[in-house]
Amino acid sequence: MDAPISRNLAATTQQFNELALLYQFSNTMLSTIRLNKLTHLILTALTSGSSPMFGRAMLFLRNEKSGILQGMLGVTTDTAEGLVVIGGAEESLGSRWDISDDVISRQWESDFCARVRTTRIEIDEECIVVKRVIMGNRLCYVDDVECQECKTCGFIKHLGVTAFAAVPLVAREKILGIIVVDNPASGKKISRDDMHFLMLFANQAGMAIENSMLYNRIEDAHSSLRDAHERLDHGERLAAIGEMAANMAHELKNPLITIGGFAGRLLKALPGESREQHYADTIVKEVARLEKMLADILAFSRKPTICYNLCNLEDILKNCFDSCETTLEDRHIRLVTAYEGGPWHVLGDAHQLKQVFFNLMLNACEVMSNGGLIDVSVRKASPEKNCVKIGIKDTGGGIPNAMLSKIFNPFFTTKRHGTGLGLAIVNRVLMNHNGSIEAENADAGALFTVTLPLAEYQE
Repeated sequence: MDAPISRNLAATTQQFNELALLYQFSNTMLSTIRLNKLTHLILTALTSGSSPMFGRAMLFLRNEKSGILQGMLGVTTDTAEGLVVIGGAEESLGSRWDISDDVISRQWESDFCARVRTTRIEIDEECIVVKRVIMGNRLCYVDDVECQECKTCGFIKHLGVTAFAAVPLVAREKILGIIVVDNPASGKKISRDDMHFLMLFANQAGMAIENSMLYNRIEDAHSSLRDAHERLDHGERLAAIGEMAANMAHELKNPLITIGGFAGRLLKALPGESREQHYADTIVKEVARLEKMLADILAFSRKPTICYNLCNLEDILKNCFDSCETTLEDRHIRLVTAYEGGPWHVLGDAHQLKQVFFNLMLNACEVMSNGGLIDVSVRKASPEKNCVKIGIKDTGGGIPNAMLSKIFNPFFTTKRHGTGLGLAIVNRVLMNHNGSIEAENADAGALFTVTLPLAEYQE
């Protein structure tokens, strides 16, 4: 056979083999949407087989926010073992590659992969690789001394790279990252044909990675939509239950008032210390408890009407403390206040805000039946935020940690005869005032911190 014909035949055979490999790789890319498995398949395909194309392959993905190329995965010929052919012989155009989770795990845990994952390449225009691959969007082959001595990229020394090729991963004209390949063990020179194949390979890999990312985003969006739909259904059911409870509370309130009124008359008419008087007293107390429960349910279910006015927070707190004065004295509780700065003007409903602090004060009193201390502090949240923080701290032993995240939920209570609506109403009132409340344990008790936005005020 003539030499020219032989060379043409060899070139044709090589082109056919490359096309077959690319077709096989295309089948492989379509076989999975798992991004993790996909990246392992890409690098394993470049480094596996009896005559691997490259000795090592490394993947770096672009982080646009931080402006770096983040090392994600590294595979060598030693860790590439385990690539299997699915769907016929290796030469079959209908076949594809696959790897097991064990192989993926082994590659991930290898020392070389660990070094790649700790490697960062700054996206700096002074870097030869970045300038050619990221900025120029083209394959780059480097074997010159200038790049080896460059201090811009630490990855060359960190990974022991000498002569290497880097190719961009492009999808929809957007560069997702780069693949870097080299042959440190064999020292084999990366040929022009190798680089041509690598470029074709990277084009398919970039589109496959982009499709996998899009699929994952769609899955996340679908999951979020499903969760939102379930929350909406749950909210509708709760709304129906709440409306029913409000109607029942309204219907029960009138007969309860009648029962309480007659029981009170009987209590006054019956002789003291008698069994009948004790029964009547129990009825009066239980009716009062049920009336409070129904009032809380109606308050929680009713859409609040807020009359926004400019309020002095110091005046609101003073009115609240005056209302609590008898309770504080009866329980031998000392009140300490500390105001930093002021005056504190907020835009809101003074009556509702007073109820917020009154509720928190009564809760603190209830957990200190044998006396204690309530420490109320008012201060500005921070120089940057135009908000005021009001802290109400007691010495009542605190709240169990398991319950801290639930105490603002409707109908959750730690009290024996509580409705579980007091703190839920407090939370809702503050949300309607663009504020918030937090609870935590501090020292020998609980600390509730209310945050409210300050209003612009001029004398």
